[in-house]
Amino acid sequence: MASAEAKKILPVEGERNVLITSALPYVNNVPHLGNIVGSVLSADVFARFSRARGYNTLYVCGTDEYGTATETKAIEEKITPQQLCDKYFALHSEVYKWFNISFDHFGRTPTTQQTDIAQDIFLKLHKNGYLEEKTTVQPYCETHNSFLADRFVEGTCPLCAYNDARGDQCDKCGHLLDPLELINPRCKLDGATPVPKETKHVFLCLDKLQPAVEEWFKKSSEEGKWSSNGVQITSSWLKEGLHPRGITRDLKWGTAVPIPGYEDKVMYVWFDACIGYVSITATYTDEWEKWWRNPEHVKLYQFMGKDNVPFHTVVFPCSQIGTQDKWTMLNTISTTEYLNYEKGKFSKSRGIGVFGTNAKETGIPSDVWRYYLLSHRPEAGDSEFEWDGFIASNNNELLKNLGNFVNRVIKFVNSKIYDSKLPDYTKYTEEYFEEHKRKVNEKLKDYIAELEDVKIRAALMTALHISSLGNQLLQDNKLDNKLATEQPDKCAAVVGLAISHVHLLASLIQPYMPDTTTSILTQLAAPFLIIPDTWEARSLPPGHTIGKAAYLFSQIPASKEQEWREQFGGAEARKAKEEKAAKAAAKKAEKERKKAKKAAAKTEGEGVGEGVEAVEKGGLGKSPGGKSVVEEVGEGVEQVSLQTS
Repeated sequence: MASAEAKKILPVEGERNVLITSALPYVNNVPHLGNIVGSVLSADVFARFSRARGYNTLYVCGTDEYGTATETKAIEEKITPQQLCDKYFALHSEVYKWFNISFDHFGRTPTTQQTDIAQDIFLKLHKNGYLEEKTTVQPYCETHNSFLADRFVEGTCPLCAYNDARGDQCDKCGHLLDPLELINPRCKLDGATPVPKETKHVFLCLDKLQPAVEEWFKKSSEEGKWSSNGVQITSSWLKEGLHPRGITRDLKWGTAVPIPGYEDKVMYVWFDACIGYVSITATYTDEWEKWWRNPEHVKLYQFMGKDNVPFHTVVFPCSQIGTQDKWTMLNTISTTEYLNYEKGKFSKSRGIGVFGTNAKETGIPSDVWRYYLLSHRPEAGDSEFEWDGFIASNNNELLKNLGNFVNRVIKFVNSKIYDSKLPDYTKYTEEYFEEHKRKVNEKLKDYIAELEDVKIRAALMTALHISSLGNQLLQDNKLDNKLATEQPDKCAAVVGLAISHVHLLASLIQPYMPDTTTSILTQLAAPFLIIPDTWEARSLPPGHTIGKAAYLFSQIPASKEQEWREQFGGAEARKAKEEKAAKAAAKKAEKERKKAKKAAAKTEGEGVGEGVEAVEKGGLGKSPGGKSVVEEVGEGVEQVSLQTS
């Protein structure tokens, strides 16, 4: 029996070998939609496309678990860093599972492999003269006798006077800070006032490595067609000039530093986080070097938000180059700008926006979420998540275009005309059908080229255009019972072409909407079709029996827009909803009050009227003043009304 290791995905000489990573999500928070589309979802599309083209593909990711932020969050939640990481690893795993992210392996950074590989890189950099020791001044807490990482110091911002700034950044004005700049600094753990104290740390000499990394950057960015913001950010760093950066910290939660005198320190998370890609691969297969030390046969693609760019295009490549070992280095980086939420920002603390754990609560399938996020992927600039657009994309783009085409074709083959069996569609042809194939193949060529260049959003629009061509095929040929009766051979040709079109479309949308593809293939009773260079329109033979038609998408009611906006709009939206409800209640109460007053007045008037009627019926005639009793009673009513109005 073959071992489990033998079944692992490994590079194959002579084949196209694609290694894909997405930015390791930091473990101490819940990912929001912007985090998801910028890294794991974008990488998933490319991984699924690579597999659908028959490339030898490995997609790895995992949680980034070391560092100050984890220690800080663990203290806040009154648990150990390990317990915190276990909690959030499970949470992240569940979110990505629901979003159908097809990792070949989703791991974690605190492993023996991480320690071994990171320490090996560290020692080789040290041996080759790319590390140096410097003495720095850091805040020290005399109460619990420990140096404090930047985030363990809080105080007043020296720039905007915000009294709850952190030692690394002020959340109010956004400026980066040094913890020693804070006014009235205090230790996050015990509130004591820290004092400045000298400490030694190891620095990576990025300045010495700049010429080599510049040469690599020029070649890789051109050959790999990097996204523009990746090129711009990297160029900016290099133009400014690289400087030595500290790669150790006075912490306990991290990778141990493997040189004497540093027993109480760990590697800085920004140095060893990217090494996590390598170590996570090593937890997947003992033969990890076949992926990571094989630049001749492996292409590395990395996906992330723009804030992660320098660590992947400067720091990690410098670390690789400095070891003087052979490494698989970045071929293509695909980075996104920011996805905003309803003209604002996502905020977990304020309850604003949809986070990974929320999407499922709406009851809308993950494919619809995937489609909307990828069709609004912030590639050239920031983009917006908006509820009206989300609903419209489902109801108009998916339901009326893709859903309509697939359902109409399969239902027609299910009908009594064909009884779910494909007719012999080879007997009839005309120029229109050849032209249809040419149009589809032109767009297929565009789709493949766009995804090869990692233009994810453009390729999705191309796939939807191919779906529109399918609808056009049915419309132009008036596919109906009349065509089947009067021109059976032509009808069979239309059906055969349309079914083959649906089969191709199932493969093209699979990177974006995998569950939808599964549904289509079930309805076709057909296997997955590897995306071809040229579509021949003969994927299923005459006589093939298909399955039963089923709807791919459901209409989302317009009323959901306001409901979801209030649900995910945070405290302000809830307050606005409460105020609106209070106003409505007050308006209703006022309406009821007026109604009651009117009813009371009517009752009073009816009572007087009955008295008058009784007098008249009694025939009492005129009063002594010459007026009728009716007139006098009327005047009395008028006087009463004037007195009480």
